[in-house]
Amino acid sequence: MIITAGKYKGQKIIAPDEKITRPTLSKVRMGIFNTLQSMIEFEGKSFLDMYAGSGIMGLEALSRGFEYACGIEKNPKIVNVIKANYKKFSHSPELFIGDSLKIAEKFNKKFDVIYIDPPYFSGIYEKSLDAIKNLTNEIIILEHVTEVDYSDFELLKQKKYGDKIITFLKHKKQ
Repeated sequence: MIITAGKYKGQKIIAPDEKITRPTLSKVRMGIFNTLQSMIEFEGKSFLDMYAGSGIMGLEALSRGFEYACGIEKNPKIVNVIKANYKKFSHSPELFIGDSLKIAEKFNKKFDVIYIDPPYFSGIYEKSLDAIKNLTNEIIILEHVTEVDYSDFELLKQKKYGDKIITFLKHKKQ
């Protein structure tokens, strides 16, 4: 895998075992960040990747101009791959190790963009949305293949890439 744009463009990233993770394809990453760039400026912004996998989404965010990025991952085998990937860069995302739902609920900071891409059939999309409800006033991005109940959020945009659906959300105005 390679970083698709920005100051780290072309840098290679190690992908964890595909039996454990399913890295977001470069075409999808480019689409996500190009769409996101049409919505917000990246400079000075923060990015949270709730289910970090290879760590590439946080690296893409920093490469494209986000000031701060962090990822959460609980699988020890994957954590070692992420650490190896992050070591290659002087400015890399912060890594939190543990259960994403529990860690997200304990954050006392807000993020401008939150990316949610858990294992597709894990059934935790709604729990993830609930866990981050107080962590952003900006944009939430879901990568999914099944229906997700996001009725508490405003749908900003939705795109399909084969069987994958990328959904951009924002909190509903009260």
